[in-house]
Amino acid sequence: MQGDNHNGTRSLMTKEVTLRQAGGSVSATLPKDMADRLRVGAGDRMLAIETERGILLTPYDPVTEEALAIAADGARKYRNALRELAK
Repeated sequence: MQGDNHNGTRSLMTKEVTLRQAGGSVSATLPKDMADRLRVGAGDRMLAIETERGILLTPYDPVTEEALAIAADGARKYRNALRELAK
């Protein structure tokens, strides 16, 4: 599913990956064509972000990691207030 769609924007690639045991962790292997297109390779650092829709895998950025940590801390600290606001 790669290429241009009807309005000229690039379509996203969808590929099945298999999870494997890797020591005490579980790993997923990206298909070579996807890794090449995304310009990622062995040894690159990535962030795995749990979302409501699944896992978002994105290139590691220390600024993004710090922002996510601050947001998580704020969500914990103001959990009750956020629950009330969500009503």
